[in-house]
Amino acid sequence: MVKSSDGPSLLGQHVPLPASPEEAELDRVPNPRADADYLARFTAPEFTSLCPVTGQPDFAHLVIDYAPKKWLVESKSLKLYLGSFRNHGAFHEDCTVRIGMDLANLLQPKFLRIGGYWYPRGGMPIDVFWQTGKPPKGLWLPDQGVPPYRGRG
Repeated sequence: MVKSSDGPSLLGQHVPLPASPEEAELDRVPNPRADADYLARFTAPEFTSLCPVTGQPDFAHLVIDYAPKKWLVESKSLKLYLGSFRNHGAFHEDCTVRIGMDLANLLQPKFLRIGGYWYPRGGMPIDVFWQTGKPPKGLWLPDQGVPPYRGRG
């Protein structure tokens, strides 16, 4: 289970990569612009996890967009949390949706979406998308900028 605190507990110290998402700690900090509707984006172009059947590594390009309310996710804790999936066995859909839900539960944002653009497994790429609902009216929601998989052609 993701632990949370209301302040950065990982900043300024050496912190080893958590062994699993269950051991990871996500920190949140107060949003100094909670009165504004804006979008924050985190991109993880080298996300890895393990296939739960074969144990082989899976690779994805993750794009996380959210419109914060009261809280922001602290970026070092997010980096460590995402890295904790490196030895975690789960299907693409489960990893993508779990990350989105964990962040939504922690932050209670106005809006959150995640795109998981997975590289081929068994010759077929799998893209997974999840969001909390509709974005606030007037919020600029740019394209996630990840082209569809084309192989070598």
